[in-house]
Amino acid sequence: MAEKSSFFVRFSFLLLLLTCAQGVRRTLMDGGQDLSMPPLKLTFAGPSRNWTDAIPIGNGRLGATIWGGVSSETLNINEDTIWTGVPADYTNPNAPEALAEVRRLVDDRNYSEATSEAVKLSGHASDVYQIVGDLNLEFDSSHRKYTQDSYRRELDLETAVAKVSYSVGAVEFSREFFASNPDQVIVVKIYASKPGSLSFKASFDSELHHHSETNPKANQILMRGSCRPKRLPVNMKKSINATNIPYDDHKGLQFASVLEVRVSNGGSVSSLGSKKLSVEKADWAVLLLTASSNFDGPFTMPADSKRDPAKECVNRISSVQKYSYSDLYVRHLSDYQKLFNRVSLQLSGSSANKTVRQTASTAERVRSFKNDHDPSLVELLFQYGRYLLISSSRPGTQVANLQGIWNRDIQPPWDGAPHLNINLQMNYWHSLPANIHECQEPLFDYMSALAVNGRKTAQVNYGASGWVAHQVSDIWAKTSPDRGEAVWALWPMGGAWLCTHAWEHYTYTMDKDFLNKKAYPLLEGCTSFLLDWLIKGKDGYLQTNPSTSPEHMFTAPNGKPASVSYSSTMDIAIVKEVFSDIVSASEVLGKTNDTLIGKVIAAQAKLPPTRIAKDGSIMEWVEDFEDPEVHHRHVSHLFGLFPGHTITVEKSPELAKAVEATLKKRGEEGPGWSTTWKAALWARLHNSELAYRMVTHIFDLVDPLNERNYEGGLYSNMFTAHPPFQIDANFGFAAAVAEMLVQSTTKDLHLLPALPVDKWPNGNVKGLRARGSVTVSIKWTEGNLVEFGLLSEQIVSTRIVYKGISADTKLLPGKIFTFDKDLKCVRTENL
Repeated sequence: MAEKSSFFVRFSFLLLLLTCAQGVRRTLMDGGQDLSMPPLKLTFAGPSRNWTDAIPIGNGRLGATIWGGVSSETLNINEDTIWTGVPADYTNPNAPEALAEVRRLVDDRNYSEATSEAVKLSGHASDVYQIVGDLNLEFDSSHRKYTQDSYRRELDLETAVAKVSYSVGAVEFSREFFASNPDQVIVVKIYASKPGSLSFKASFDSELHHHSETNPKANQILMRGSCRPKRLPVNMKKSINATNIPYDDHKGLQFASVLEVRVSNGGSVSSLGSKKLSVEKADWAVLLLTASSNFDGPFTMPADSKRDPAKECVNRISSVQKYSYSDLYVRHLSDYQKLFNRVSLQLSGSSANKTVRQTASTAERVRSFKNDHDPSLVELLFQYGRYLLISSSRPGTQVANLQGIWNRDIQPPWDGAPHLNINLQMNYWHSLPANIHECQEPLFDYMSALAVNGRKTAQVNYGASGWVAHQVSDIWAKTSPDRGEAVWALWPMGGAWLCTHAWEHYTYTMDKDFLNKKAYPLLEGCTSFLLDWLIKGKDGYLQTNPSTSPEHMFTAPNGKPASVSYSSTMDIAIVKEVFSDIVSASEVLGKTNDTLIGKVIAAQAKLPPTRIAKDGSIMEWVEDFEDPEVHHRHVSHLFGLFPGHTITVEKSPELAKAVEATLKKRGEEGPGWSTTWKAALWARLHNSELAYRMVTHIFDLVDPLNERNYEGGLYSNMFTAHPPFQIDANFGFAAAVAEMLVQSTTKDLHLLPALPVDKWPNGNVKGLRARGSVTVSIKWTEGNLVEFGLLSEQIVSTRIVYKGISADTKLLPGKIFTFDKDLKCVRTENL
């Protein structure tokens, strides 16, 4: 039995080595019994009626949403540098005077007046993420007579390929779509079961200024366009047709997109009116599409850019001429599965649910989840979060924004901009535990740009050294406060929160070169700002002043609404986290004698403690103010528990208990990102019942035509809803599930800390990552640990914890350590 048991662990890690191979089966063996997992596919009962029915594909830089129409197909095309605006000055020379007055009012406890005065510290709105345009395919009228029962539409997460198929009479028409990262093209194959049956027209369109023209000799369409050099007004009514508002074509970003069409022998391609390509009587057609802009970094004016996006697109298409469709597919699959296949999750489900999994659409499965609690749907949404980050954030791309890379509007919700008071951070929470750490690289490139602009903002606005970033940013690395009220705009902790990701990246990868060259300089600059931003208060503690708790008002002692005080709990929790991180980093790099580290250690002793309110909850502000909105969506004051580490169940049980009281007071309702944050918080408290209850909240099917009636939930394409769509909860969900299964510090490894044994009594997971650069595979039965395996890339000493028992172990690089249910190592072998 021990031999059969250890086979699971050996096989799990062997799969990690085989993820490059095409067609890796997601099957785990237990003593000869085949526990095949249901297919990881999103399925749809018909063509899209709304954008949130469409299928997203992407390669990190390029993206598309595929509607799956029959007589006409639409792909909304995105490229991650298509933004309004140009580089700007993110400083305010009048800020120091306003800052002094706000601080005076706060010192006098005139919080409502300070809140009004703090508007003078606000800046300008961010720029706006745009859409390249649409690729439109028009099929002949006979397709309208398709057999509805024959229609199939799906996204296969294992291959990152979307498919559409349907029958017209005796002819079956099929389409396949994928976005290739190695070749930087979107690939579409359309084919028919009867030779010569395929005919359609292809064309581009865009809401931005654009011009398209065909190149009949190359079977190509080239579209050139330009973005607005200045964003549209923030409060412009949606009823106004933005395309009628003129702008200078030459000052904003320039972009281009190229479509090339290949057809089978016997088929033909011709030009229609210089803007469309017509395909006639083909067996199949392969479409290759790419797009680019002249964005040359956040500090270069578009007019000064030397990049030629049209030339780049043509060259990119030319570079793949040597590859057949099969070649392109194999190259795409190999690249994608190297990341995606690292993690496998299988949760048990009753036999009654198997029919539902195989035949129901994904929307139907979401609708029925609160009744059947189908665990395979949890698996699907967990893996979908990994798929979406792989598809929207790769080395060298922009960061995944508020919608990843997918967008259909020139006025997307909240500008599609990175928001730094939870949303951008949540986008990357799962990148480390879910074993796709490479996808986090764009975040650190982005932080490096923020550090450049943020140094100017810190110096001019606040007279501080180091660098700062506030609540919202954009592709130009905006670091100044947002426009509008202080309750959201005045929050200079965005850069500091991001810096905790740099240290976390090191703890998961143990990449000392990254720590030295990328993370530590960012932490140094951020820490310098925080040391200057902290001022000594009347109570002797260092304080942040002014201070807000993101987007949440309180009732001031004079009975008036206010948001500005000093030393909000989140501010201090972030400061503590950053200070702890840089001290730890200095120990790794041998920099403990640096002057900066001495200042940090001195300041740590003077930071105020986390306070508990009279009702037993964590105080959100420095005083126990009246909270006019106790069910507010943000849980910012719980940062110290998750994603921070200053509150733990083991080391600070009183504060952990107060966190529990806070979560119960806050309630379970909220937008998608709030729901997944609460799930992770409950998991960190080792409360499996309430962590799972928050998991169930996300499985609420949202009607996009009546989305204001919902809080959180999923659209039919499993995009998460605020509403409207924000991608952060897709990523936060994956992080929360990982947190339920594995938790770690650099010294401890907790197994199944928040496993809902009544919902997932049997299961296994392979490939999750823990701090210390440890890969973890676990198997459990009837709610109890059966065995687990650990693989490390270097020497690691850790304490393994499971259900109150613990064991110390030392891992060696390149060896698989297999442990039994009693945490005893039963086998060690070379990988």
